[in-house]
Amino acid sequence: MKTFMDKDFMLQNQTAKHLFHGYAESLPIIDYHCHISPQEICEDRRYENIAQIWLGGRNPDGSCYGDHYKWRLMRSNGVPESAVTGDAEPFEKFLAFAGTLEAAIGNPMYHWSHLELQKYFGIEEPLTRESAKRIWEQTSEMLKNDESLSARGIIRRSNVKFVGTTDDPTDSLEWHEKLAKEDTGFMVRPSFRPDKAVNITKDGFADYIKKLARSVGKESLDTAVEVCDALCKRLDHFAAHGCKASDHGLDYVMFRKGTAEEADAAFRKAMRGEALDKREAEIYQTFVLLRLAREYHARGIVMEIHFSCSRNVNSRMFKAIGPDTGYDMIAKSNCFNELAAFFSELDESGELPRTIVFSLDQNDLNQIATCLGAFQSEEIPGKMQLGAAWWFLDSRDGMEAQMRALGNLGLLGNFVGMLTDSRSLLSYTRHDYFRRIACNLIGRWVEDGEYPNDEKSLKRIVEGISYYNAVRYFGIEL
Repeated sequence: MKTFMDKDFMLQNQTAKHLFHGYAESLPIIDYHCHISPQEICEDRRYENIAQIWLGGRNPDGSCYGDHYKWRLMRSNGVPESAVTGDAEPFEKFLAFAGTLEAAIGNPMYHWSHLELQKYFGIEEPLTRESAKRIWEQTSEMLKNDESLSARGIIRRSNVKFVGTTDDPTDSLEWHEKLAKEDTGFMVRPSFRPDKAVNITKDGFADYIKKLARSVGKESLDTAVEVCDALCKRLDHFAAHGCKASDHGLDYVMFRKGTAEEADAAFRKAMRGEALDKREAEIYQTFVLLRLAREYHARGIVMEIHFSCSRNVNSRMFKAIGPDTGYDMIAKSNCFNELAAFFSELDESGELPRTIVFSLDQNDLNQIATCLGAFQSEEIPGKMQLGAAWWFLDSRDGMEAQMRALGNLGLLGNFVGMLTDSRSLLSYTRHDYFRRIACNLIGRWVEDGEYPNDEKSLKRIVEGISYYNAVRYFGIEL
């Protein structure tokens, strides 16, 4: 029987152990997509206890902050909402999570949590209801006294060189400005997330457009063109602060070309509070997305597209505690012809940006990979990227499925690797988890005689996937 989560955890063959310990393990991290608060980094936040950094709670305005991955598991264990996102005492929440984790065999959260306990607190003991008090006391003491467990300390300790936060176009980026003036030992840069200006059928669209107008010094935006112009002005602000990527969270990828007049008509209708049909909404959305993609290309900004997600499916809980609280699910999409048409439109004019496409549905991977293969170019190796296993796919099975699809239908050696996609600073161990799984998969292929045991080639592939491909792809100057 193997030792529980020892140094060779997930490494099931000798080649995998050599590749991980020899090349991947010590490389820095490029966290090109996350949801960490730049304010917390700037203020170098200290955490009072592990419940605060792991489980979060409620903000003064009633909104929730924390890890919705953990919240979903706790609800599945019958934990009352008061001990999930509510006002229960921190230790009560931690104890409820400890009890939940005992039942989480086969869930990546079990591994993530124990990797975090090992890496940041030196705790090898499994977390259970029986061990919870001891682990609580040890972690609380360390969080209080160990300077390497502040927000910046965790980033440095994790060997992170680049952090790409997720920011709304209307954001002032004041925390980024302050961070850029300091020598922190790592880079923190904003990523452009214009979903609220694209999602014309979602609640709050009109109010958001008014906010966008104010951010560019206008009283109102009266046409779709003016919305695009405002977004581009904000994009310039982001670019001036070192923005390397944009991010679009779409229900599905749409492509319905229309005239500027048709986009304007749909926009005005939405601003009046009138319902739009699918055709009207998609004309506006396509109009805005095409304009933004061209602007990304002009500025050398990577376009990230995430889709196949149904969000906030529990209406009662969405009304009670809001979005991003663990009430989302994988969606079925059939938008691959539209995805190809979107790319083709941009490619024809030479304005297709570097693009990463993520889907929550594992069944989408092969179709996405073949679509992307039709739009590669000499601009950069792997210009069109099949995104890492994201959200509900962020598991050993999901990661292997994504890498197998890319290996079968593209070039795995050009993959830009893992993203954290987390609100928790301790989540950097997910890169360790990913690198172990990648090395194990590659090692298995080598030991099965499917790829030569060529040290130089394997080193280049493993180090590229772990670190160097992302540095090159995002144009990060360290």
